[in-house]
Amino acid sequence: MVLLGVAAVVLLGIAYGAGLLLNHAEVPKGTTVLGVDIGGGTKEEAVTKLEAALGERAKAPMTLSVDGKEEKLDPEKAGLTLDSQETVRGAAGSDYNPVSVIGSLFGGERPADPVIPVDEEKLGVALTDLAGASGSANDGTIRFEPNKAVAVPGKPGKTLDAGQSLISVRDAYRAQVQTGKANVVELPVTTSEPTITQAELNRAMKEFAEPAMSGLITIKAGPKQIQFGPARSLPQILSMKPVDGRLVDVYDKKAIDTLLDGVFDGIMAVKADGKKHQVGPDDVAQAMKTALAGKTPAERTVTISLTGEG
Repeated sequence: MVLLGVAAVVLLGIAYGAGLLLNHAEVPKGTTVLGVDIGGGTKEEAVTKLEAALGERAKAPMTLSVDGKEEKLDPEKAGLTLDSQETVRGAAGSDYNPVSVIGSLFGGERPADPVIPVDEEKLGVALTDLAGASGSANDGTIRFEPNKAVAVPGKPGKTLDAGQSLISVRDAYRAQVQTGKANVVELPVTTSEPTITQAELNRAMKEFAEPAMSGLITIKAGPKQIQFGPARSLPQILSMKPVDGRLVDVYDKKAIDTLLDGVFDGIMAVKADGKKHQVGPDDVAQAMKTALAGKTPAERTVTISLTGEG
Protein backbone atom coordinates (compact mmCIF):
# COMPACT_ATOMS: atom_id res chain seq x y z
CA MET A 1 0.00 0.00 0.00
CA VAL A 2 2.84 2.35 0.87
CA LEU A 3 4.51 1.61 -2.46
CA LEU A 4 1.25 2.26 -4.29
CA GLY A 5 0.84 5.58 -2.50
CA VAL A 6 4.39 6.60 -3.34
CA ALA A 7 3.87 5.59 -6.96
CA ALA A 8 0.67 7.64 -7.15
CA VAL A 9 2.44 10.70 -5.78
CA VAL A 10 5.27 10.24 -8.27
CA LEU A 11 2.81 9.91 -11.16
CA LEU A 12 0.95 13.03 -10.07
CA GLY A 13 4.25 14.89 -9.80
CA ILE A 14 5.22 13.79 -13.30
CA ALA A 15 1.80 14.82 -14.63
CA TYR A 16 2.04 18.17 -12.87
CA GLY A 17 5.49 18.80 -14.33
CA ALA A 18 4.32 17.79 -17.78
CA GLY A 19 1.35 20.10 -17.49
CA LEU A 20 3.55 23.04 -16.55
CA LEU A 21 5.96 22.25 -19.38
CA LEU A 22 3.30 21.90 -22.06
CA ASN A 23 1.01 24.70 -20.89
CA HIS A 24 3.26 27.74 -21.21
CA ALA A 25 0.97 29.89 -23.36
CA GLU A 26 0.07 33.45 -22.29
CA VAL A 27 -3.48 32.23 -21.82
CA PRO A 28 -3.31 28.70 -20.35
CA LYS A 29 -4.88 25.81 -22.20
CA GLY A 30 -8.43 25.00 -21.16
CA THR A 31 -9.23 28.62 -20.26
CA THR A 32 -12.87 29.36 -21.07
CA VAL A 33 -15.13 32.39 -20.78
CA LEU A 34 -18.84 31.60 -20.82
CA GLY A 35 -18.04 28.31 -22.50
CA VAL A 36 -15.78 29.88 -25.15
CA ASP A 37 -12.29 28.29 -25.29
CA ILE A 38 -9.75 31.11 -25.42
CA GLY A 39 -6.74 29.18 -24.07
CA GLY A 40 -3.52 27.89 -25.58
CA GLY A 41 -2.31 31.05 -27.29
CA THR A 42 -1.46 34.71 -26.95
CA LYS A 43 -3.63 37.37 -25.34
CA GLU A 44 -4.35 38.90 -28.75
CA GLU A 45 -5.53 35.55 -30.05
CA ALA A 46 -7.72 35.08 -26.99
CA VAL A 47 -9.31 38.51 -27.48
CA THR A 48 -10.03 37.68 -31.11
CA LYS A 49 -11.65 34.36 -30.15
CA LEU A 50 -13.75 36.00 -27.45
CA GLU A 51 -15.01 38.83 -29.65
CA ALA A 52 -15.77 36.43 -32.51
CA ALA A 53 -17.89 34.27 -30.22
CA LEU A 54 -19.52 36.88 -27.97
CA GLY A 55 -19.15 40.21 -29.77
CA GLU A 56 -22.48 40.11 -31.56
CA ARG A 57 -24.53 39.21 -28.50
CA ALA A 58 -22.72 41.89 -26.49
CA LYS A 59 -23.72 44.54 -29.04
CA ALA A 60 -27.24 43.27 -29.74
CA PRO A 61 -29.97 45.83 -28.91
CA MET A 62 -31.91 45.22 -25.73
CA THR A 63 -35.71 45.41 -25.65
CA LEU A 64 -37.09 47.36 -22.71
CA SER A 65 -40.74 47.66 -21.74
CA VAL A 66 -41.88 50.82 -19.96
CA ASP A 67 -45.50 50.60 -18.81
CA GLY A 68 -46.33 48.26 -21.70
CA LYS A 69 -44.50 50.28 -24.36
CA GLU A 70 -41.44 48.56 -25.86
CA GLU A 71 -38.28 50.49 -26.71
CA LYS A 72 -34.86 49.46 -28.04
CA LEU A 73 -31.66 50.24 -26.15
CA ASP A 74 -28.20 50.29 -27.75
CA PRO A 75 -25.93 48.72 -25.08
CA GLU A 76 -22.78 50.50 -26.23
CA LYS A 77 -24.39 53.95 -26.19
CA ALA A 78 -25.87 53.16 -22.78
CA GLY A 79 -22.48 52.32 -21.26
CA LEU A 80 -22.90 48.52 -21.33
CA THR A 81 -19.99 46.54 -22.79
CA LEU A 82 -18.12 43.26 -22.69
CA ASP A 83 -14.50 44.28 -22.06
CA SER A 84 -12.65 41.55 -23.95
CA GLN A 85 -9.23 43.04 -23.21
CA GLU A 86 -9.78 43.10 -19.44
CA THR A 87 -11.41 39.67 -19.51
CA VAL A 88 -8.39 38.14 -21.23
CA ARG A 89 -5.97 40.06 -19.02
CA GLY A 90 -7.65 38.59 -15.97
CA ALA A 91 -7.62 35.09 -17.46
CA ALA A 92 -3.99 35.20 -18.62
CA GLY A 93 -0.94 34.21 -16.64
CA SER A 94 0.32 30.96 -15.22
CA ASP A 95 -2.00 28.86 -13.12
CA TYR A 96 -0.08 26.70 -10.65
CA ASN A 97 -3.15 25.02 -9.21
CA PRO A 98 -2.39 21.27 -9.53
CA VAL A 99 -6.00 20.48 -10.46
CA SER A 100 -5.93 22.99 -13.32
CA VAL A 101 -2.43 22.06 -14.50
CA ILE A 102 -3.05 18.30 -14.56
CA GLY A 103 -6.58 18.82 -15.88
CA SER A 104 -5.18 20.69 -18.90
CA LEU A 105 -3.46 17.46 -20.00
CA PHE A 106 -6.83 15.75 -20.23
CA GLY A 107 -8.86 18.57 -21.77
CA GLY A 108 -10.04 20.03 -18.48
CA GLU A 109 -11.54 23.53 -18.42
CA ARG A 110 -10.30 26.58 -16.54
CA PRO A 111 -13.33 28.91 -16.37
CA ALA A 112 -12.71 32.67 -16.18
CA ASP A 113 -15.31 35.33 -15.44
CA PRO A 114 -16.17 37.91 -18.12
CA VAL A 115 -15.51 41.56 -17.32
CA ILE A 116 -18.72 43.48 -18.02
CA PRO A 117 -18.30 47.08 -16.84
CA VAL A 118 -21.32 49.36 -16.53
CA ASP A 119 -21.10 53.13 -16.92
CA GLU A 120 -23.96 53.97 -14.57
CA GLU A 121 -24.02 57.65 -15.53
CA LYS A 122 -24.42 56.84 -19.25
CA LEU A 123 -27.00 54.17 -18.50
CA GLY A 124 -28.99 56.53 -16.30
CA VAL A 125 -29.08 59.17 -19.04
CA ALA A 126 -30.08 56.59 -21.67
CA LEU A 127 -32.94 55.30 -19.52
CA THR A 128 -34.17 58.82 -18.81
CA ASP A 129 -34.13 59.66 -22.52
CA LEU A 130 -35.86 56.39 -23.34
CA ALA A 131 -38.64 56.85 -20.81
CA GLY A 132 -39.19 60.49 -21.80
CA ALA A 133 -41.80 62.60 -20.09
CA SER A 134 -44.85 61.01 -21.70
CA GLY A 135 -45.84 59.12 -18.58
CA SER A 136 -45.07 61.82 -16.05
CA ALA A 137 -47.74 63.57 -14.04
CA ASN A 138 -49.39 66.63 -15.56
CA ASP A 139 -49.65 69.52 -13.15
CA GLY A 140 -52.83 71.50 -12.91
CA THR A 141 -52.61 74.92 -14.52
CA ILE A 142 -54.70 77.85 -15.71
CA ARG A 143 -55.16 78.78 -19.35
CA PHE A 144 -55.94 82.35 -20.28
CA GLU A 145 -58.36 82.52 -23.20
CA PRO A 146 -60.28 85.49 -24.65
CA ASN A 147 -62.40 86.94 -21.83
CA LYS A 148 -61.90 84.01 -19.46
CA ALA A 149 -59.51 81.98 -17.35
CA VAL A 150 -59.87 78.20 -17.57
CA ALA A 151 -58.75 75.86 -14.77
CA VAL A 152 -57.06 72.70 -16.05
CA PRO A 153 -56.91 69.98 -13.33
CA GLY A 154 -53.73 67.95 -12.98
CA LYS A 155 -53.47 64.26 -13.77
CA PRO A 156 -51.39 61.56 -12.05
CA GLY A 157 -48.82 59.80 -14.19
CA LYS A 158 -46.28 57.00 -14.13
CA THR A 159 -42.59 57.67 -13.73
CA LEU A 160 -39.67 55.34 -14.34
CA ASP A 161 -38.07 54.02 -11.15
CA ALA A 162 -34.57 55.06 -12.21
CA GLY A 163 -32.59 53.26 -9.52
CA GLN A 164 -34.32 49.90 -9.84
CA SER A 165 -34.42 50.17 -13.65
CA LEU A 166 -30.66 50.62 -13.76
CA ILE A 167 -30.19 47.42 -11.77
CA SER A 168 -32.69 45.50 -13.94
CA VAL A 169 -31.03 46.55 -17.21
CA ARG A 170 -27.54 45.88 -15.89
CA ASP A 171 -28.46 42.36 -14.80
CA ALA A 172 -30.39 41.66 -18.02
CA TYR A 173 -27.43 42.74 -20.14
CA ARG A 174 -25.09 40.43 -18.28
CA ALA A 175 -27.57 37.59 -18.77
CA GLN A 176 -27.80 38.44 -22.48
CA VAL A 177 -24.02 38.24 -22.86
CA GLN A 178 -23.89 34.99 -20.91
CA THR A 179 -26.78 33.20 -22.64
CA GLY A 180 -27.12 34.92 -25.99
CA LYS A 181 -30.86 35.33 -25.34
CA ALA A 182 -32.36 38.82 -25.52
CA ASN A 183 -35.44 38.83 -23.31
CA VAL A 184 -37.77 41.80 -22.88
CA VAL A 185 -36.78 43.72 -19.75
CA GLU A 186 -39.74 45.06 -17.78
CA LEU A 187 -38.74 48.35 -16.20
CA PRO A 188 -40.46 49.26 -12.92
CA VAL A 189 -42.57 52.42 -12.82
CA THR A 190 -44.02 54.36 -9.94
CA THR A 191 -47.17 56.47 -9.83
CA SER A 192 -46.49 60.18 -9.49
CA GLU A 193 -49.05 62.71 -8.34
CA PRO A 194 -49.31 66.30 -9.63
CA THR A 195 -47.51 68.85 -7.47
CA ILE A 196 -50.40 71.29 -7.93
CA THR A 197 -53.39 70.19 -5.87
CA GLN A 198 -57.00 71.01 -6.66
CA ALA A 199 -57.01 73.31 -3.64
CA GLU A 200 -54.06 75.25 -5.03
CA LEU A 201 -55.73 75.44 -8.44
CA ASN A 202 -58.86 76.86 -6.80
CA ARG A 203 -56.79 79.41 -4.86
CA ALA A 204 -54.95 80.60 -7.98
CA MET A 205 -58.23 80.99 -9.85
CA LYS A 206 -59.87 82.98 -7.06
CA GLU A 207 -56.91 85.12 -6.01
CA PHE A 208 -55.28 85.83 -9.37
CA ALA A 209 -56.79 84.48 -12.59
CA GLU A 210 -60.40 85.60 -12.20
CA PRO A 211 -59.56 89.13 -10.94
CA ALA A 212 -56.91 89.45 -13.66
CA MET A 213 -59.42 88.72 -16.43
CA SER A 214 -62.24 90.80 -14.93
CA GLY A 215 -61.65 93.89 -17.07
CA LEU A 216 -59.25 96.38 -18.63
CA ILE A 217 -56.10 97.58 -16.90
CA THR A 218 -54.33 100.85 -17.64
CA ILE A 219 -50.57 101.35 -17.34
CA LYS A 220 -49.22 104.92 -17.35
CA ALA A 221 -45.70 106.31 -17.66
CA GLY A 222 -45.17 110.07 -17.91
CA PRO A 223 -47.72 111.52 -20.32
CA LYS A 224 -48.36 108.21 -22.07
CA GLN A 225 -50.62 105.27 -21.23
CA ILE A 226 -51.69 101.92 -22.64
CA GLN A 227 -54.55 99.57 -21.87
CA PHE A 228 -54.53 95.77 -21.80
CA GLY A 229 -57.78 93.83 -21.87
CA PRO A 230 -59.08 90.29 -21.37
CA ALA A 231 -60.42 89.98 -24.92
CA ARG A 232 -57.11 90.16 -26.78
CA SER A 233 -53.92 91.27 -25.04
CA LEU A 234 -54.04 89.63 -21.60
CA PRO A 235 -54.39 86.06 -22.99
CA GLN A 236 -51.19 86.72 -24.98
CA ILE A 237 -49.29 87.88 -21.92
CA LEU A 238 -50.47 85.80 -18.97
CA SER A 239 -49.68 82.23 -17.95
CA MET A 240 -48.99 80.37 -14.72
CA LYS A 241 -46.29 77.91 -13.71
CA PRO A 242 -45.82 75.60 -10.72
CA VAL A 243 -43.20 76.63 -8.19
CA ASP A 244 -42.83 74.58 -5.00
CA GLY A 245 -46.45 73.43 -5.11
CA ARG A 246 -47.93 76.83 -5.92
CA LEU A 247 -49.07 78.40 -9.19
CA VAL A 248 -47.17 81.60 -9.91
CA ASP A 249 -48.16 84.22 -12.46
CA VAL A 250 -45.85 84.63 -15.47
CA TYR A 251 -45.70 87.54 -17.90
CA ASP A 252 -44.53 87.13 -21.49
CA LYS A 253 -42.13 90.07 -21.89
CA LYS A 254 -41.83 89.60 -25.65
CA ALA A 255 -45.60 89.78 -26.03
CA ILE A 256 -45.68 92.92 -23.86
CA ASP A 257 -42.95 94.53 -25.98
CA THR A 258 -44.90 93.76 -29.17
CA LEU A 259 -48.14 95.14 -27.75
CA LEU A 260 -46.43 98.30 -26.44
CA ASP A 261 -45.40 99.12 -30.00
CA GLY A 262 -43.09 101.89 -28.77
CA VAL A 263 -45.73 103.76 -26.78
CA PHE A 264 -43.25 104.55 -23.99
CA ASP A 265 -40.27 105.29 -26.26
CA GLY A 266 -38.23 108.20 -24.92
CA ILE A 267 -39.68 107.97 -21.44
CA MET A 268 -36.89 107.33 -18.96
CA ALA A 269 -37.15 105.92 -15.45
CA VAL A 270 -34.58 105.99 -12.67
CA LYS A 271 -33.47 102.64 -11.27
CA ALA A 272 -32.85 102.02 -7.59
CA ASP A 273 -29.11 102.49 -8.21
CA GLY A 274 -29.72 105.94 -9.67
CA LYS A 275 -29.17 105.01 -13.32
CA LYS A 276 -31.71 105.89 -15.98
CA HIS A 277 -33.28 103.38 -18.35
CA GLN A 278 -35.92 103.29 -21.03
CA VAL A 279 -39.35 102.28 -19.71
CA GLY A 280 -39.93 98.81 -21.12
CA PRO A 281 -41.58 95.39 -20.70
CA ASP A 282 -40.03 94.74 -17.27
CA ASP A 283 -41.51 97.95 -15.85
CA VAL A 284 -44.88 97.25 -17.45
CA ALA A 285 -44.99 93.66 -16.16
CA GLN A 286 -44.23 94.87 -12.63
CA ALA A 287 -47.02 97.44 -12.85
CA MET A 288 -49.43 94.85 -14.24
CA LYS A 289 -49.01 92.71 -11.11
CA THR A 290 -50.64 95.46 -9.08
CA ALA A 291 -53.23 96.48 -11.67
CA LEU A 292 -54.53 92.95 -12.29
CA ALA A 293 -55.48 92.55 -8.61
CA GLY A 294 -57.64 95.70 -8.63
CA LYS A 295 -61.44 95.61 -8.53
CA THR A 296 -62.33 99.12 -9.68
CA PRO A 297 -61.08 101.06 -12.73
CA ALA A 298 -59.07 103.28 -10.38
CA GLU A 299 -57.44 100.26 -8.71
CA ARG A 300 -56.74 98.78 -12.14
CA THR A 301 -54.81 101.87 -13.21
CA VAL A 302 -51.14 101.95 -12.24
CA THR A 303 -48.54 104.63 -12.96
CA ILE A 304 -44.93 103.53 -13.40
CA SER A 305 -42.65 105.56 -11.14
CA LEU A 306 -40.00 107.45 -13.12
CA THR A 307 -38.08 108.62 -10.05
CA GLY A 308 -37.10 105.26 -8.59
CA GLU A 309 -39.35 105.84 -5.60
CA GLY A 310 -42.25 103.53 -4.70
